[in-house]
Amino acid sequence: MTDCPCGSGGAHDECCGPIIAGAPAPTAEALMRSRYSAFVTGELDHVEHTHASYMRDDYNRSQAQSVAAEAKWMGLEIRQTTGGGPDDETGTVEFVARFKRGQELTVHHELSNFCREDGNWMYVDGEMSPRPATVHVDKVGRNEPCPCGSGKKYKKCCAA
Repeated sequence: MTDCPCGSGGAHDECCGPIIAGAPAPTAEALMRSRYSAFVTGELDHVEHTHASYMRDDYNRSQAQSVAAEAKWMGLEIRQTTGGGPDDETGTVEFVARFKRGQELTVHHELSNFCREDGNWMYVDGEMSPRPATVHVDKVGRNEPCPCGSGKKYKKCCAA
């Protein structure tokens, strides 16, 4: 048994192998991992067949073959998953895939969207190099009421 390329720590035959062979992915993240593993192992039929049906025409098989053949895959990092569980109809997976082409290290950072079709998880599309939402924080003055609701001034409560 060999380690799964997706970095889960499991064996390929028990992790992504069955999904690549046609078993349904239990989660959007599992499908994402199997698609990465399919690129690593050159099993691009899986990548093509796991595109949502209305997106399959946009799949560029020759480009995918070129990337898969030229790349030395360095690893997959799942950064965040939202939804995409057994009871969900949609989900997102933010990931970073690293690979070398020649001497150039490439980082592919994507926020991927997934949906269910006939009960199976499918890749819809992705946003390249997503940026986190800007967080706006209002400053509380020292003599203003504490936002915790204690009734005390901020300087005598949470700022102390």
